[in-house]
Amino acid sequence: MSAISVGQAVVLGVVEGVTEFLPVSSTGHLKIAEGLMDIPVDDKSVVGFSAVIQVGAIAAVLVYFFKDIKRIVSAWFRGLTNREERYHHDYKFAWWVIYATIPIVVVGLAAKPLIEGPLASLWVVGGSLIVGSGVMWAADQMGRHKRGEDDTSLKDAMWVGCSQILALLFPGFSRSGATMSTALILDLDRVAATRLSFFLGIPALTGAGIYELKDALGAGVGAAPLAVGTVVSFVVAYASIAWLLKFVAKHSFNAFVVYRLIAGAAILGLCAAGVVNA
Repeated sequence: MSAISVGQAVVLGVVEGVTEFLPVSSTGHLKIAEGLMDIPVDDKSVVGFSAVIQVGAIAAVLVYFFKDIKRIVSAWFRGLTNREERYHHDYKFAWWVIYATIPIVVVGLAAKPLIEGPLASLWVVGGSLIVGSGVMWAADQMGRHKRGEDDTSLKDAMWVGCSQILALLFPGFSRSGATMSTALILDLDRVAATRLSFFLGIPALTGAGIYELKDALGAGVGAAPLAVGTVVSFVVAYASIAWLLKFVAKHSFNAFVVYRLIAGAAILGLCAAGVVNA
C-alpha cells in the first residue's frame, strides 16, 4: 500500500505549488500538512515524495522563464567556443548559477542523515519560521533596493547560493526566504532578488528531486501519487510565480514576515498540544 494516497498527493501538490517560491517555507508547510493527515514526516519515502514534487514547481519556473533561460543557456554555449561571447552578462550569469549551486550540493550530500533525521522535526520548522521572519524583516529594512538584475555579480550569486544552505539545514527557514533576504542585504531590488532566487533554485531543486526519486518509488510511494502531486504542483506553482512577481514590484515583504510569525507560532503550538507528531 502506498504511503501517500492520490487524494493526499493532490493536497500536498497544492501546498508545494503555493509555497515553494513564496518566502514562507514549502518544507514547513508540507510537513505540517503531512502531520495533519497522519503521514509520517520522517518516513524515507515521504521525504522522497516531497523532493520529487518540487520538480513540478521547478518545471513551472522553466516554463514561466523559458525565454530568459533559453537566452542564458544559448549565451553559455556560444561562450564555450567564442571568446567575445564570454564578456556578455548572460554567459557569466550561467557560470555563476553553476558555481553558486556547488555549496548546497556538497552540504546536502554530507549532511543528508541530519537533514532527514533530527533536523526534520516540526519543532525545528516552527522555530526556523520565526527566526527567518526576523532575518527577512531586517533584510528588507537594510536593503537599499538600488540594484537591478543586470547589476548582479559573481559575489552576489555566491552569497545568495550559499544562503540556500540555511534552508537545507533548518527546514522552515525557507530557501526563497533565505535567498531573497540575502539578495536584499546586497542591495538588489525586490524583483531582482526574487528572480535571482528563482534561477538559483532550478539546479538545486531539480537535482534534489531526481536524487530522491528512487527513495520515493522504492520505499512506499506509488507512481500515481507521485505523478498527480507533481502535476498539481506545476499548475499551482505557475500561478504562484506570476502573482509573486507582481506583488513584490509594489509591496515590501512585511506581509510574509507576519504570516511566518503566525505560522511558526501555530506549528509550535500544535506540536506542544500533541495535535501533530513533531
